Amino acid sequence: MELPKHVERILTTLESAGREAWCVGGCVRDALLGRTPEDWDITTSALPEETLSLFGPRAEPTGLRHGTVTVKTEAGPVEVTTYRIDGTYRDRRRPESVAFTRSVDEDLARRDFTVNAIARNLRGELRDPFGGREDLRGGILRCVGDPDRRFQEDALRILRGLRFAAALGFSIAPETAEALRRNRAGLGDIAAERIQTEFFKLLPGDHAAEILRDYPEVFGVFWPELLAMVGFDQRNRHHCYDVWEHTLHALDAVPGDVVLRCAMLLHDVGKPACFTLDEAGVGHFYGHPAVSRELADGMLRRLKCGTDFRETVVRLVEWHDRDIPRTDKSIRRALRILGEEDLRRLILIKRADNLGQSPAFWDRQGELDKAEAILDRLLEEDACFSLKQLAVKGGDLLALGLSGPAVGAALEALLSKVIDGALPNRREALLAHLQETGGTGQKEESE
Repeated sequence: MELPKHVERILTTLESAGREAWCVGGCVRDALLGRTPEDWDITTSALPEETLSLFGPRAEPTGLRHGTVTVKTEAGPVEVTTYRIDGTYRDRRRPESVAFTRSVDEDLARRDFTVNAIARNLRGELRDPFGGREDLRGGILRCVGDPDRRFQEDALRILRGLRFAAALGFSIAPETAEALRRNRAGLGDIAAERIQTEFFKLLPGDHAAEILRDYPEVFGVFWPELLAMVGFDQRNRHHCYDVWEHTLHALDAVPGDVVLRCAMLLHDVGKPACFTLDEAGVGHFYGHPAVSRELADGMLRRLKCGTDFRETVVRLVEWHDRDIPRTDKSIRRALRILGEEDLRRLILIKRADNLGQSPAFWDRQGELDKAEAILDRLLEEDACFSLKQLAVKGGDLLALGLSGPAVGAALEALLSKVIDGALPNRREALLAHLQETGGTGQKEESE
């Protein structure tokens, strides 16, 4: 693997001062896998004060207590951390103290997984005391040393491990998997924001459905609502899977986008609470989209998700089972409420939801093709579905003598008429209608 020039220069500076320096962690792992590293981390025998002195004004003391100095480069910041041995972890996040060491092997011994405990120096030499390269070749995720200790030091490593497996398609070594399950309760001590970050990196992974299937009890620590879906028989001919398996098949059928994957994971979370059996023994889930929406909203709030993200996901959950007739009027109405991006997302979700059902009912894909074709045509024709596209503006209504809330109400009424096809989106036609209706945009019904 070839090192970027800005990384080479940092390594060269440290070695020229008589210190050891290695690239370490995820950047080495990704490079060995033929992937482009997102960022580069360096570990060195130089003490933090030495690193600060060597790089002068380009160096910032971003974590001196733990030996970390950030070096600013033209390609972005690079963290340079002194070899260290971690002390006791009491908050399941960071060690209370660290001891600096002159041994790169001792530094590698504190890391989470063998594939992240490989170092590479300026000359391309690899330091791999724990068999990380062999695990990379075998596609195995294994803790460095005692897995129970690793997960008890920082329980977030449980989700990090599952995230790596979801992204890379690695299997988890049996002893690591057992310890991961055994220590899962520790996630209850982790800040919601840290869980959100790792979990939302996991969901887009190509193998996310497999990991969710194998470890539901882990995710149930912070989202216990998921566990009610596991093994829940739907008792309905439309479904060949239980609620959890249906969810995972549907999740696997949408692109690896975190909004889509999150909406797909939560779209049926309300089903167990809505289950009823009719006289023929057939299962029904009346009202489950609304219940799923409320549960999803609470779950996303607990993970401290941003408002825009949360509202988008819960809107898609609420709409996932709503029928949108394949007509211009209905698609324009959906565009008005959802906008193009979310309507396209909804179509993807409906496709995946259908593909998670019994194959005999996959013919719904054809109806979704029709909806998508109408959407494409309307957008190509620049069909009006929002106020900014309307041929009249607020100033036009003010000129007619309207003011205050009446302006907004009249614009909304006109837009509704245009969307329904009752009026063309032409300025003269809209103004004529306003004059005819006395400026309200709505005709009074005769008594």
